[in-house]
Amino acid sequence: MTRATAVRAVLAVAVLLASVFITLTMSPRLGLDLQGGTRIVLQARDTATVEADRETTDRTLEVLRQRIDSLGVSEPTLTRSGEDRIIVELPDVQDPRQAAEVIGRTAQLTFHAVEGEGTDQPEEKTPAPESTTDPESTTEPAPDSDSDSDSDTDPDPDPDPDPDSDRLTLPDEQGRLLALGEPRLSGAGVEDATAAFDAQGGAGWTVSLEFRKGAGQDWKKLTGEAACHPAGDDRRRVAIVLDEKVISSPQVDPSVGCRAGLPSGATQITGSFSADEARDLALLIKGGALPVPVEIVEQRTVGPTLGAAAIDASAQAALIGAAATALFITVVYRLFGALAAVALGAYGVISYAALVALGVTLTLPGLAGFVLAIGMAVDANVLVFERAREECADRPTRSLRSALTTGFRKAWSAVADSNATTLIAAGLLFFLGSGPVKGFGVTLAIGVVASMFSALVIARALTEIAANSRFVSDYRGVNGIARPGAVRTWLVRKDPKLFRKSARWLVVSAVLVVVAVAGIVVRGVDLGVEFTGGRLVEYSTSRPVDVETARDSIAAAGFGDAEVTTAGDGDLSVRTGKLDNDGEHALRAALAEEGGETTKVRDELIGPSLGDELRRNALIALGVAVAVQLAYLAVRFRWTFAVASVVAMVHDVILVVGAFAWLGRPVDGIFLAALLTVIGYSVNDSVVVFDRVRELWGANRRTPLDTIARRAVLQTVPRTVNTGMGALFILAALAVLGGDSLADFALALLIGIVVGTWSSVFTAVPGALALERSAKAPPPPAPGKGKGTPRGKARAARRDPLDNGARV
Repeated sequence: MTRATAVRAVLAVAVLLASVFITLTMSPRLGLDLQGGTRIVLQARDTATVEADRETTDRTLEVLRQRIDSLGVSEPTLTRSGEDRIIVELPDVQDPRQAAEVIGRTAQLTFHAVEGEGTDQPEEKTPAPESTTDPESTTEPAPDSDSDSDSDTDPDPDPDPDPDSDRLTLPDEQGRLLALGEPRLSGAGVEDATAAFDAQGGAGWTVSLEFRKGAGQDWKKLTGEAACHPAGDDRRRVAIVLDEKVISSPQVDPSVGCRAGLPSGATQITGSFSADEARDLALLIKGGALPVPVEIVEQRTVGPTLGAAAIDASAQAALIGAAATALFITVVYRLFGALAAVALGAYGVISYAALVALGVTLTLPGLAGFVLAIGMAVDANVLVFERAREECADRPTRSLRSALTTGFRKAWSAVADSNATTLIAAGLLFFLGSGPVKGFGVTLAIGVVASMFSALVIARALTEIAANSRFVSDYRGVNGIARPGAVRTWLVRKDPKLFRKSARWLVVSAVLVVVAVAGIVVRGVDLGVEFTGGRLVEYSTSRPVDVETARDSIAAAGFGDAEVTTAGDGDLSVRTGKLDNDGEHALRAALAEEGGETTKVRDELIGPSLGDELRRNALIALGVAVAVQLAYLAVRFRWTFAVASVVAMVHDVILVVGAFAWLGRPVDGIFLAALLTVIGYSVNDSVVVFDRVRELWGANRRTPLDTIARRAVLQTVPRTVNTGMGALFILAALAVLGGDSLADFALALLIGIVVGTWSSVFTAVPGALALERSAKAPPPPAPGKGKGTPRGKARAARRDPLDNGARV
């Protein structure tokens, strides 16, 4: 065993032990789409006086945190996204109406004097809310406070109203209109509001108020002016207004004298409150002051059964797909294939441990990315083994260890370039994606890095140790690389002239693109609710309900524009335009009349502004993906190769979108993740082919380029087929076992891998040949003879890895 092999083996063992320890001692952080719960995205809005910037959004977040903590939700998460968005995650919350109602009370809390009974309600005002306080509730001194109820000041109502001031006419808790004066103080002055049961005084549930220093004086003045009016008069009331709704309008207690007022820390709101009503009122008063208003632009709810089913399905798909992939590479590459399968298992442990150790939130697309990366992880091993087979075929007498080492060295550039393009796709998913799609980008990137480690460190250490065995070296049928594979042997014997008329392949690709575009134009692209805005809810019923019956029931309930389709195993999917939480509750009740117990499985609400933004970002992501891949390939290869690869990539994107248009499948955020992955995979395949073209052309500069291209394709076809089979096993398992949540994702990738394999050979290569005919650039330099490379170094680069240079 050489020193380098020993170092790789020690490093592999150390990383594996650390990964096993992390796997056994730490639990993954599951996203809401896997553990169940509600995710709400809030957009902060500017006001006439306050800009919704980073600072005000952070202050708003803290106020919302107080509100949500009071709801008693287990481990809620609130984070700022960008400059002016807040993401709220509420695990295990399946009915978001209460949370959305509390969060949605977004205007600033204000306290008003009541000027009398209202005479006219403006049309734009919101109807009276449900009563949260009793109309007979009063504002009185706390039992232990000393409030001066004897004042010598004559009753003096408030000054004449100023017609230019900010006055409101709003219904009180019972729907009676009240004319309110201008705001006298805001919720920012509230120090605390607590609900308590007053057993000693017999007042029942009360809400105690405490104000900050300056606001306490304003409160005392406000209640003192109200106390100047006789008991029972509307003007003796103080209105507490939140979001242009009166949440409480208590009378000032008769014991409070005119101009005396209620001191801060000595105020109680009493009435016939229940415990819940008192707590809700205290919560709204304490957390009612937001620096800026917020709007719900996205709301997603996932039932716990759906998340558990997705985890089980992904685990089964991973096991079946990984077993099929391991069996396939073992059959193809014999012993070395079995060792690569061991490295594949190590990859799974390492990548999972990395996800857990880094605290990455594992989402449903992320879980699919983790499973998909298992199938793609064999790519580097396949590249190395095919290179080693070529070395053994060219020089049958060379040692197995020497052929393997040369295979690793020659495959390095293709491995690095292909993984770099996949990392670019993962980076675009993370920076330009939204929500769970970001998780897919993270898991894909971690998977790429872990697969590189498993192939170049673990698999290399195992195969080098095996190559040192005399038994493995002597029996060439055992090791799997000493003899060429069946596919390579057949291709060499047939030697098809693929590019004698390369233009015909471009015509075939053009016809496929026309068919795809026709589907997009004729059938249209079914944009998901994520890109159009609206609401999509999936229900499970205890009794079977057909689509027509469900549509009739929903229409009778007032939702005639709702689209009803089947989803999953007998579930119903309902898609509507604007639908609030109360409307969703009514819709569910209508379905329950026909289907019995109705459970919400999944709920997605996207505001129109966010839908436009996500649709725009999706187009930007695709444009950036094309530009970045083109720039990378132009740096690493000739510009003709780069342009041909990008044309093939665009060809693949159009075909996948067209296929979904013809099939009538939805195009949403998860589809976008699959599409960007297809881009990475397509460029990956083209890179491998053009890397071989560059190598062969540099070594045979006088050979016609079409002959070089044909040889390069025939030499890389085994790698393309074997790698594609590994990914196809995983995707087929996901498509069959993943259910509706992952079926479209797997379908898009299945189509993408097939068309990507086609385009890398029959679109990219003919395109490059056509461009090279008009290009004037010379052929690439021979390997080891690039610009500035000394002759001695070139010779050293071609030396056998086991040759120490000694000569006699």
